[in-house]
Amino acid sequence: MSIHVDLSPQEITVPVVVRNASPARLYEDALTREKAGVVSSGAIAIRSGAKTGRSPKDKHIVRHEDSEKDVWWGSTNHPIEEHTFLLNRQRAIDYLNTRDQIYVFDGFAGWDPNHQIKVRVICARAYHALFMHNMLIRPTREELENFGDPDCVIYNAGQFPANSLTAQMTSRTSVDISLERKEQVILGTEYAGEMKKGVFTLMHWLLPPKGVLSMHCAANEGKSGDVSLFFGLSGTGKTTLSADPTRRLLGDDEHGWSDNGVFNIEGGCYAKCIGLALDKEPDIYRAIRFGTVLENVVYDKTTREVNYNSNAITENTRAAYPLKFIKNTRMPSLAGHPNHVIFLTCDASGVLPPVSRLTPEQAMYQFLSGYTARVAGTEMGVFQPQLAF
Repeated sequence: MSIHVDLSPQEITVPVVVRNASPARLYEDALTREKAGVVSSGAIAIRSGAKTGRSPKDKHIVRHEDSEKDVWWGSTNHPIEEHTFLLNRQRAIDYLNTRDQIYVFDGFAGWDPNHQIKVRVICARAYHALFMHNMLIRPTREELENFGDPDCVIYNAGQFPANSLTAQMTSRTSVDISLERKEQVILGTEYAGEMKKGVFTLMHWLLPPKGVLSMHCAANEGKSGDVSLFFGLSGTGKTTLSADPTRRLLGDDEHGWSDNGVFNIEGGCYAKCIGLALDKEPDIYRAIRFGTVLENVVYDKTTREVNYNSNAITENTRAAYPLKFIKNTRMPSLAGHPNHVIFLTCDASGVLPPVSRLTPEQAMYQFLSGYTARVAGTEMGVFQPQLAF
């Protein structure tokens, strides 16, 4: 669905820009220009490089007078000055402009039209373009023709490192977000999950002032219209439990809750696939087909069969696929107010019973305290569950 796009506002001057390419075209480029392979199910298997999880210690938010009072600064949100952000932004743009071909994906975040934003992804890898094709809400041809200026821009130059001598850099990896500019800059990591998390971070900033609760949760809907939410950190089971064949899936990770009900922010799912088996998670297993991105999995080079039990590359093996690949999906991905709220806790210290029914007061306490643990592999440097609040 390639339609000409003017990238001069983003200072991109590359001669060949592949915009909103089909999965088939992106497969071809990933196979010929990157070290990718097609597995027996038809999915494309690819490596994310040295980084196989997110790098939260290298994530930075621009400290700006318009937003600094509303950001929870600390171990999650590390401040950088705007000048540093602009240096990294220019470094990313300069790198992208050295490529003979780049990819652009224009899509949407937020299924509720009242709270939807236009997102532009600019990247140098077909893998990243296909990933965001799956994870954002894909536009129709008419919507793409009338896309206009994006609300948010992601500059993914992950193959190129940050300059560690630049002020406030913690390593050769830097994932920077400017809330005022609504831009994300990625340097020194090719892990695709940084892009989806960047969009979610921006939605965390945009939605609450509009009276919408942004939630790190999965959601599904029963036949009677009852809605369930599954809160939990990455790797705690949101995707697995929400993919219930008897209930319609809204989404597996990011949602908003407005006065009108719940809506998904994303257009796809990002499932962990370590230990994946047809008899245990049939919907997710069947969603791994042509168009799906398999990240850092091990497969037999002769039979092309994936070994989902192998963690030879990482514990954090992943599959990214569009919502429509799940058979029982609610489309568009909007529903009423929640009837059930479930907190999924990785209880690394063993202080909680396996299942607890909470009073409203207890539920509020758990929501605010957020007792859980970071799961091994989901973040760089996390090899054992680490307590988190």
